[in-house]
Amino acid sequence: MKIDLPGLEAFVTVAQFGNFTRAGQHLNVSQTAITHRITKLERNLGVKLLHRSTRDVMLTRAGSGLLPRLKTILGDLSGELLRVRVEAARTDVPQLTIACLPTIAMDVLPSALAVFQQQHPTARVRTFDTSAAEIPPLITQGTAEIGLTIMAAGNEDLITEPLFTEDYLLVCPVGHRLGKRKEADWSDLSHEKLIRVSPHTANRYIVDQALGEKSEHMNWVHEVQHTLTAVRMVQAGLGLTVIPRSAVEGLRAEGISFTPLVGPKVTRTICILSRRGAVLSVLAQGFRAAMVGNSGRNSVEKSLHEA
Repeated sequence: MKIDLPGLEAFVTVAQFGNFTRAGQHLNVSQTAITHRITKLERNLGVKLLHRSTRDVMLTRAGSGLLPRLKTILGDLSGELLRVRVEAARTDVPQLTIACLPTIAMDVLPSALAVFQQQHPTARVRTFDTSAAEIPPLITQGTAEIGLTIMAAGNEDLITEPLFTEDYLLVCPVGHRLGKRKEADWSDLSHEKLIRVSPHTANRYIVDQALGEKSEHMNWVHEVQHTLTAVRMVQAGLGLTVIPRSAVEGLRAEGISFTPLVGPKVTRTICILSRRGAVLSVLAQGFRAAMVGNSGRNSVEKSLHEA
């Protein structure tokens, strides 16, 4: 059976206004057209939906049963059509989607985006701030056009461009003996309560790989999922933690101090990922330029020299 949308719309409108004339005015058609639509709909259904008199319009039993469900269906349809229209309008607005490590999103990313938006003020930017394991698939599948993550092997389908290398710092409460030093050795932490992040994160993997068996003999009292949580626990005096320098720059938190770690010195290299064989859009090229320019690499390099 063919769906008679004009007839259904006319039925709902007449039921709403209780009058054929007002229903026609609302739909911007004549009363005759409304009558014709209702008659056709009833004929197709084989049932009366409305009782008409010279003054009143009343719903039949069939009409009363149909109306609430029909109003819901037409409302859902209207909402869906509006969604399509809005999304179609958005396609006219340039949009860039990127994937980025949360620790990079704390400081490096906002600086680069500030420069990027000066060059592309009307562009929309969607950011997936997520783990290192989830970023390559986002690029490979085309969900994100460009990514900022830790350099690692196994990304044959992606172009990997080194951006900068940074070290890991010890985070201490203000006044802690290790926070006053120019640098601290990992052996200095043997009797300290330590806070580390989940084994599912790249930062945990990097630290564990650098320390080897020594990592499991450290006094890890707390384990959390996010860097910010670890820092808040340091502020509360629950222990010390180790985080990348870019996260330190992004936090700028009170009540904590930072000390470079040696013996061994732990570092990570941040890179730009893009899909191999794909040509970067104008927006992606602009974002890449912002990252390798003063707002990206230079801001981090400056913080390294000042430490």
